[in-house]
Amino acid sequence: MQISGRLELSRRHLLIVGAASLAASSIATPSPAAAQSAPIGAPVMTRVSFDVNGETHQLELDTRTTLLDALREHLHLTGTKKGCDHGQCGACTVLVDGRRINSCLTLAVMHQGDEITTIEGLGTPDGLHPLQAAFVEHDGYQCGYCTPGQICSAVAVLAEVKAGIPSHVTADLNAPLRLTNAELRERMSGNICRCGAYSNIAEAISEVAGRSA
Repeated sequence: MQISGRLELSRRHLLIVGAASLAASSIATPSPAAAQSAPIGAPVMTRVSFDVNGETHQLELDTRTTLLDALREHLHLTGTKKGCDHGQCGACTVLVDGRRINSCLTLAVMHQGDEITTIEGLGTPDGLHPLQAAFVEHDGYQCGYCTPGQICSAVAVLAEVKAGIPSHVTADLNAPLRLTNAELRERMSGNICRCGAYSNIAEAISEVAGRSA
């Protein structure tokens, strides 16, 4: 009985020591898969291709890169401005497949194959877009920081009205849509002008809307 007890005890001790040794070795020596993985916190890169102002661009980007940073830092299209970086000021507004978005709130990798238009793609100094010319005529820019986003947003507003897309203040969904003052203010409310040039901006957009009606 004593010998049997000693043998049983030694088996238990052996199992404990063996399990502890195995755990220690697994901690000290990483597995091949772990050794080959990227370090913690290292960026994950991917290739993305999209059309910007009629030109195709292929970029190798950190998957966390916003569309705004891809445009400004990688393509050097600095017309699109970084204002609040929280989607609240509209300074970073661009057109993606004809629809306006806040480029600071979307990842570049989400726009594979998309057609993107920035303020640089709307017109040139020698051939201004009608809205660019109207902003100049009505002094709708002042400091100018918000102006690229304002103009890109205004381009989309006119397209929305032409397509009959209602807003929160559209009173009659069955009647032809008109760009009233209330409609204009509602649709442009996501674009902030810290200079307070709102009346001039509204006049510029209304003039172009009247010419294109």
